[in-house]
Amino acid sequence: MQLEDTPPQATDHARRQHFASDNYAGMCPEAAHWFNAANGSGHAPAYGDDAWTTRVSDRLRETFDKDCDIYFVFNGTAANSLALASLCQSYHSVICTPVAHIETDECGGPEFFSNGSKLLVADAGPDAAALGKLTPAAVETMVLKRNDLHYPKPKVVSITQSTELGTVYSVEEVKAITAMAKQHQLKVHMDGARFANAVATLGCHPADVTWRAGVDVLCFGGTKNGLPVGEAVVFFDRTLSEDFSYRVKQAGQLASKMRFISAPWLGMLESNLWLSNARHANAMAQRLREQLALIPGIKFLAPTQANAVFAQLPKPAIDRLQGDGWRFYEFIAGGGCRFMCAWDTTEASVDAFAAAVAQALKAD
Repeated sequence: MQLEDTPPQATDHARRQHFASDNYAGMCPEAAHWFNAANGSGHAPAYGDDAWTTRVSDRLRETFDKDCDIYFVFNGTAANSLALASLCQSYHSVICTPVAHIETDECGGPEFFSNGSKLLVADAGPDAAALGKLTPAAVETMVLKRNDLHYPKPKVVSITQSTELGTVYSVEEVKAITAMAKQHQLKVHMDGARFANAVATLGCHPADVTWRAGVDVLCFGGTKNGLPVGEAVVFFDRTLSEDFSYRVKQAGQLASKMRFISAPWLGMLESNLWLSNARHANAMAQRLREQLALIPGIKFLAPTQANAVFAQLPKPAIDRLQGDGWRFYEFIAGGGCRFMCAWDTTEASVDAFAAAVAQALKAD
């Protein structure tokens, strides 16, 4: 049987690079190399007992300069949900922002896997809300709001790095939040779906913005940064990961051929490609923002600090762009759009999309 390179329905629009999500991008060559190397290495033990998973776990420990527990799951929702479930009992609660992925886009996964732990949405004020961030004051307000047994007891603070609005917590901001959390005996979870993009922006050691800053567990995203599939759940406090492997198994997240999830991470970790890919995506977002800033009628909704540009366009312009085959998410009230760049986004794609936006607004 002859296999075709592209599906028969593929068109020029389908082949075009889009700005809806960094999930649209494929696997980077280095990840593909190690995926194929694992495939060509013959039989290997199943369920994570293979040499590839051990090797990658050790490389992650070297990356973070910490003897930590590492687990691999298929996706970010599972990573966040299972990590939070390991930190909470059913009567506990998790403090997060109104735009947190665990609140808006995980279909109740954290509540389901924790047997009912409640998410408490904190009001950090208009300035922090515009950046998608929590503040220490907002955390303390939620902790002190009530202390009776009729209220779900706060147990965890969850922050997203980089945030759902494309901003980045500084090392100092993370330290301030974790200090407040520890003051009230709370654990700290970091949703790091785009952790690489944040570290690339900060230019710091990954340990400085995680365990050295007080973070207990990180869900380290790889899929959005060039991996085919798979996220790493990193427990910096190993006492919190007791029985986590059982949670992974029960949730259907234990890959029998684990090496195909873990091995591609070698391509990311060697030569710090995970940072190089993220720097490129961030640079493409900056290029896009600079070009959009030259177009009359564009209003930016958040700073561009990682690989996302948030802008408000007139609805007719949005309709024209989407009618012409451009794909991007429109999920903020009032015409807000998110334009996301990826590890493989090209300058030509950015320039073409910016030109299309300019033409769409010109016709408005």
